[in-house]
Amino acid sequence: MGSEDTKNIQEMKTDLNLLLECLKYQMDNPFSQKEALVTIYSVCQQNSNAGVYFREIGGLMFVKNLAKSSEHSMVKEAALYTLGTVAEKDVYCQQTLCTSELFEDLIGFLSNNDSNTSLKRMSVYVILVLVSNNRTGQTLVRETGCIKVLTQLFRAVLSKYELNLSDKNIFQSYQLWSSVCSTLCVCVNNPQNDENQMLCSSLFPDANDWLISCMKPEIIRPICSFIGLTLANNTYVQKYFMSMGGLDVLSQVLVQLESDSHKTLSSAKLAVVVAKTVDACIADNPTFGEILSKYHIVSKLLALLLHESLDSGEKFSIILTLGHCTEDCEENQYDLFKNNGLPLMIQALTESQNEELNKAATFVLYNCKKITEKLSLREYPFDENEAEQAEDINMKEKTIEEYWKKAKEILHRIEQLESEGNEEKIQREKYKDNVSSVKINIQNALKHPHTDSIGGSSHAEDKDESQSRKLQSYKSHGLMPKSCTNEDQIKTLFKSANPINACYRESGQNKTLCKNSSNCNQNLHEETFEQKDFVSQSSDHVFKHPNPIVKNRKQQLPVTDPFTLCSDIINKEVINFLSADNCSKKVKYRCSGCIAVGISLNSRNFSKLLHSCPYQCDRHRVIVEAEDRYKSELRKSLICNKKILLTPQRRKQHSNEPTTTGGISK
Repeated sequence: MGSEDTKNIQEMKTDLNLLLECLKYQMDNPFSQKEALVTIYSVCQQNSNAGVYFREIGGLMFVKNLAKSSEHSMVKEAALYTLGTVAEKDVYCQQTLCTSELFEDLIGFLSNNDSNTSLKRMSVYVILVLVSNNRTGQTLVRETGCIKVLTQLFRAVLSKYELNLSDKNIFQSYQLWSSVCSTLCVCVNNPQNDENQMLCSSLFPDANDWLISCMKPEIIRPICSFIGLTLANNTYVQKYFMSMGGLDVLSQVLVQLESDSHKTLSSAKLAVVVAKTVDACIADNPTFGEILSKYHIVSKLLALLLHESLDSGEKFSIILTLGHCTEDCEENQYDLFKNNGLPLMIQALTESQNEELNKAATFVLYNCKKITEKLSLREYPFDENEAEQAEDINMKEKTIEEYWKKAKEILHRIEQLESEGNEEKIQREKYKDNVSSVKINIQNALKHPHTDSIGGSSHAEDKDESQSRKLQSYKSHGLMPKSCTNEDQIKTLFKSANPINACYRESGQNKTLCKNSSNCNQNLHEETFEQKDFVSQSSDHVFKHPNPIVKNRKQQLPVTDPFTLCSDIINKEVINFLSADNCSKKVKYRCSGCIAVGISLNSRNFSKLLHSCPYQCDRHRVIVEAEDRYKSELRKSLICNKKILLTPQRRKQHSNEPTTTGGISK
């Protein structure tokens, strides 16, 4: 296997040397140069070490100079595409190309009116590769003025009022505009760059115009991605976006998409994207939720939550947005209560097994705890319009009572599950007592092998009496609390021990005893196996974090006041949520890209890290989708009808392989 790898590496080096010579001696033949560049791209894609060797022999700098000096557009496009693919595959090539000189050359290509759309797209692609996961590239794109050129393209490359994607020229312009959006997203948030966020915030008015004038998925998705990443973790930019009326525009778009979601599935999916952007706007500024109350966003989100086509991830995004809307806004809290949002949150808690979704629903219930108490005491101030609508609300109380009945049923179901857990614990304790009694008998038998049964029983009775005397002496001296003096409470203290650890210890002791007593060996093994089976069977029916048991639960069931019932449910869920957070570790399912920021990474292994992560955050998912979409489009447009046969050794191999297509048309 090692000899084959060495042979392949040697052939790769021979191919690259010949291709570089071909580029140098075919300066008057642009078609041959284009074919050589496409073949270099193909070789570098097949071998991860090819880019490093191509840089070592000076091929990378030669292609860079060729892109600048060539008079033929097809050669420029092929050279830029080759530079981008090689830099994307190797971080050392990215660092070599990340210079102010190359950024200035790319600015020249983008600013030149004679440059065609394809050449501009290749230039934008190279910028994206150089800036991706590279703070030095983010600094250079700002200092050289390249980011200003990108903002100009964002404004001017595509018309807001003539978006006919069926037209070939308009579609090419749209592809360039979409690539510019993706590159701007990388400039501000991979990693986060506050200065670039400030520069890109100047595009908010244009983004608002796009959202108002064109309600198409091809426009809304990239615009929402750009707004969300530019706003992320930057309160100043969030306030500026709100002052420009951006939150109002997003609210109007969300209302329109929610009304259209009853007709088309795509509108529901698109409404979730807008809801995520709204959440990014108000996550660090909960007071902005008052703006959303004017458009009744909470009721729209609740209606969207009932859409059957949404998956658990999309529902989580909606519930999280509801949590931030109701965090510091009583109007939104009352709107949630009035539109039967509390039963929906309770239903989400009981039916969903997604831990993140349950936490988001508990967050919403906790936010609405105060407003629920006010409503139960009739302290919430009603406006005149609400007073006029009091009769309508009274008519709807019957419907609300049905939801409360469902909530009672859910509570009763939870109590049943808790009681089952208690019964299983009691059975475990009984089993532990039986095992411990058997163990004591075995120990006594081993210690006193020649003692008769009468002597052994009298010895055990003496031992029990001594233990009872010790216990009474503890009580009399006040060493034990009063709450633990009775027998039932003492048993409760013993039950607090971990039954699994106890079983493990007992099984270990049983194994030790088995070595000394061959007669008891078989019985102890049977007890151990039964104990393991009991633990495994009971663990399947118990929650990961059991709810705290309330002794006087049955006395609380007859409560019929719906507001008091809701307050109790919220208190229990908040206690469970807080106890689960204290007992459990931090959430394991996090985006690998967010965790890996700060580690010495490069554009190659960071891209692999993001693709292998099943729990990508919204920001890194947008970046990965943008890069994949861009590379896919470039590969589709790259056409190579001929293949340069390089060496006699690989002539037969290349003749049998299908013709490789590139990303640049002739």
